[in-house]
Amino acid sequence: MVVVSAVMAALLYVVDALFMVYFFIVLAACLVTWVNADPYNPVVQMLRKLTEPVFYRIRKFLPFTYKSGIDFSPVVLMIGLQAARILLIRLFAPLAG
Repeated sequence: MVVVSAVMAALLYVVDALFMVYFFIVLAACLVTWVNADPYNPVVQMLRKLTEPVFYRIRKFLPFTYKSGIDFSPVVLMIGLQAARILLIRLFAPLAG
């Protein structure tokens, strides 16, 4: 049972880290849009490829996130990521010991 608990804790930490990494990717994508960086830069292209499909789905599902030229889909995504992360930790932390 100790091994299962240790494996579950390790998986929980890895998934938590992945949520946090994607959170910071979304934050970086937001900052890049404010600065108006070169769209041909490989870092900017990578950020757009990682975030734009999710932003598109949020804009499609929640059309009120884009009003008056301001896009709130990154904010909705970051709140959703944090909520999912907290929910995951609260649900699986007791199983991890």
